[in-house]
Amino acid sequence: MFTGIVEEIGKIAGIQKGAKSAVLTIQAEKVLEDVHIGDSIAVNGVCLTVTSFEKNTYTADVMNETLQRSSLGSLSIGSSVNLERAMAANGRFGGHIVSGHIDGTGTITQVKRDDNAIWYTIMAEASLMKYIVEKGSIAIDGISLTVAKRSDKDFSISMIPHTAKETILSQKKAGDVVNLENDIIGKYVEQLLQYDKKEEKCNNKCFGIITIILAIALAFVVGLLVGAAAIASEILASLAAIIVLAVVLALLLILSIILLICNRKKDKKCRGKCNC
Repeated sequence: MFTGIVEEIGKIAGIQKGAKSAVLTIQAEKVLEDVHIGDSIAVNGVCLTVTSFEKNTYTADVMNETLQRSSLGSLSIGSSVNLERAMAANGRFGGHIVSGHIDGTGTITQVKRDDNAIWYTIMAEASLMKYIVEKGSIAIDGISLTVAKRSDKDFSISMIPHTAKETILSQKKAGDVVNLENDIIGKYVEQLLQYDKKEEKCNNKCFGIITIILAIALAFVVGLLVGAAAIASEILASLAAIIVLAVVLALLLILSIILLICNRKKDKKCRGKCNC
């Protein structure tokens, strides 16, 4: 886990490209002070594993999925990158919860100065915009930033001079692509709500099946009653038991219908409250 507080700016010292993957060699200093093989270091917000290291460089594998979802594929030798080590257990939580798992990319559409601040407007797909809320957090190239404004198709952040100095965002211009990671809390809430809806649909379906089965059983018993009244007297001895069974099935059928109606009313009431 990361916090979105960039520790240093590194440089791409080498790129070894495969058919659908790559190995990056990154020049750094601070993040290598206590590094071990297998450690996680975020590169422009992408969590990558250290596979080897020397005094001032380390290597990391980048798989096809990462290249597809992030902007790492556009890096070249000499490119500057934001670097952050995974958060230590005794560290300060200066930014917000950042997993290093990029959701997608956005395109900078406007860069504007406002006294000592710099405003960036970034356009993103609808699948990303739904998680972006005004005054909420977002990681841009691994930088923890606050959303100042949003519309249906883009959002804006205002960057202070310190962040501009310590990260590569100040080097970006209109048209550049940046990595975006949405606030993970919003994604978990959405997933839980989807499971609740699936479970509710399943319950309604089960009630419907039970109702149909009981209706068929009741029809069968009624048929027996009619048949028993029309045939030999020896069957009439079991008439009382059949009547009792019919009454029980009828009560179960009525109960199932009531539960089904109640669940549907509850679902409509819930949708009305949440404007679903």
